[in-house]
Amino acid sequence: MSGPTFSGNLQQTTNYKVVLPFYVYGAISFVIACTLLLFNTDLVQLHYFTPHTLAIVHAMALGWATMIILGASHQLLPVLIEGKLDSDTIAFTTFYITAVGIPILIYGFYIFHSGWVMQLGAILINIGILFYVINVLRSSIKSSTHGVHAWYMITASLWLFTTTFFGLLLVFNFNYQLLPSSSVSYLSIHAHLGIIGWFLLLVIGVGSRLIPMFFISKYTNEKVLWIIYALINCSLIAFVIIKLIALPTYFYYLPLILAFTGIFLFVRHIIKAHAVRIRRKVDEQMKTSILSVFQLMVPVVVLLLTLIFLPMEQHTNMALIYGFSIFFGWLTAIILGMTFKTLPFIVWNREYHKRARQGKTPAPKELFNEKVYNTMLVCYLLGFVSFIVALSIKNDFVAFGATLALLLAAILYVFNVGLTVFHKAN
Repeated sequence: MSGPTFSGNLQQTTNYKVVLPFYVYGAISFVIACTLLLFNTDLVQLHYFTPHTLAIVHAMALGWATMIILGASHQLLPVLIEGKLDSDTIAFTTFYITAVGIPILIYGFYIFHSGWVMQLGAILINIGILFYVINVLRSSIKSSTHGVHAWYMITASLWLFTTTFFGLLLVFNFNYQLLPSSSVSYLSIHAHLGIIGWFLLLVIGVGSRLIPMFFISKYTNEKVLWIIYALINCSLIAFVIIKLIALPTYFYYLPLILAFTGIFLFVRHIIKAHAVRIRRKVDEQMKTSILSVFQLMVPVVVLLLTLIFLPMEQHTNMALIYGFSIFFGWLTAIILGMTFKTLPFIVWNREYHKRARQGKTPAPKELFNEKVYNTMLVCYLLGFVSFIVALSIKNDFVAFGATLALLLAAILYVFNVGLTVFHKAN
């Protein structure tokens, strides 16, 4: 399959002006999150509920991962539903409102101003996400195709709004008694609504379509994808119920087993697609994406080991490893890989689509620097593994070196994103 042909399929009807701002915003947020981490490496010795840790987590979860995924999902929704994005205007509204709300919320966490600063940021984010959900639902309703991949995106968008709305309640609960207990008591519910309901469900839904597509593999199994869909959603619902009614710890094995089974089936799905691929050579971007698929297992293993072997007083340190392995591990790896499989096609379509039949045009992969990408990947892997070690031994010095590597990876990522976005046809 040629680059231009695939580009046209991926582009569908979504305006590149809608998508590119999300990528740029996410790239800058990645650098900011790594910079905040560099100046706060002492968090490896602290409890996970500290102002600076909360700020960094939300910079990664909202500014980096969510904004990149929102951009990509606006691009991919027409592919999944085989229709059109309902409204570019609503998509722009999503970007501008959310883009303003995220730094306000992060700043509120960093200085821990639980009053109007946090509240304003949370309100703006919820308004922006609500517009996104409306766009997804209206686009899906107008489409005649509602396959399993579309349902993954629809359900994930609803879980995303559930996550942000529950977060809004927690922010107001700092100053007003809206909930029966303190906001800290509900942090794990808020986190897993986002991690499982938004990130995991969407990544599996989109990844199960995109990764075989990039392999040029015809493998598909909708029955298995529906089973995974049910397992992931049941896992999240079971976790929330168990947490809310305060059942004994051993009940948590149920949602953990459900999630692990779903992830295992997804990994097997990707392995089978890889085995029957037509494109035998796998590029570095796809290798990074495949790595992220296996990194899905890391947080599950961390949770399992924590429940089985560690006493309650050591759970807080494992919570940091768990969160880091999700936001700087699994999610970051898949974004690093998929950015340079999707973004170059979008920009190629912008610059060369009308010229494709008039003469030779560069391949989409020529729009970014592969050597810079490979260097970025080495820095990222070095930083990720080293920071896990730093968290395990609670060592500030190792954490500082690891964060420098992560920051360099983020800077190289921004460089390549800029190179791609600002590419102009001669």
